[in-house]
Amino acid sequence: MALIQIRELVKTFGTHTVLQGVNLEVQKGDLKVVMGPSGCGKSTLLRCLNRLVEPSSGEIHFRGENILGPNVDVQTLRQNIGFVFQQFALYRHLTVLDNVSLGLRKLRGMKRAEAEQKALAQLKHLDMEAHQNKYPAQISGGQKQRVAIARALAMDPAVVVFDEPTSALDPVMVREVAELFTRLNREGVTMLCVTHDLALASQISEEVVFLDQGVVRAEEKIRHLAGHHTDPRVRTFFGGKE
Repeated sequence: MALIQIRELVKTFGTHTVLQGVNLEVQKGDLKVVMGPSGCGKSTLLRCLNRLVEPSSGEIHFRGENILGPNVDVQTLRQNIGFVFQQFALYRHLTVLDNVSLGLRKLRGMKRAEAEQKALAQLKHLDMEAHQNKYPAQISGGQKQRVAIARALAMDPAVVVFDEPTSALDPVMVREVAELFTRLNREGVTMLCVTHDLALASQISEEVVFLDQGVVRAEEKIRHLAGHHTDPRVRTFFGGKE
């Protein structure tokens, strides 16, 4: 059974339909990449997974349970589906350590010492222990990314989803993020990454899901999508000929 199963997912904002029947599966241990042009519904899809956005219709099954049902505990769901936002969403008035430990204290009910110990272990794992007492304004974009990832991993989620993780980073940082993602996945972290960054996608996954105009158009190897796919829009997006 897939960890996440998305079936005929539709999301409409007023008269505008962003998702038009998306079907997608994420297996435990996957590092799955979703790509597509701006406005195709990538970020909306991620936000539907933990109900930051409520779908208009369709189903999302997480560990076999339809998480769109009325009796679902959304707070627990969000602890199990970690979310790393495009702009990292760190609290500017909190230190790095406090940013990572806050959820453990507020949502898991841990005492401060226990939460900080677990948070510090994640920061150390991501080479951020030395920055624990700094504030977000005092660290680089790549370091903020690592703090946001540490915060998500500290909750022991079943899957971590990333929304455009390299949009604010330079090419050197992109390579560092790619190496980090690959390492985490080898350690057993299940990941779903939405990105427009072909360089990142190529470094972390042979296959990608191509989302366009609210539907999944393809799920194949990047080299096939660039050179052999029958749809010229797909070929062009991946750097092939029209």
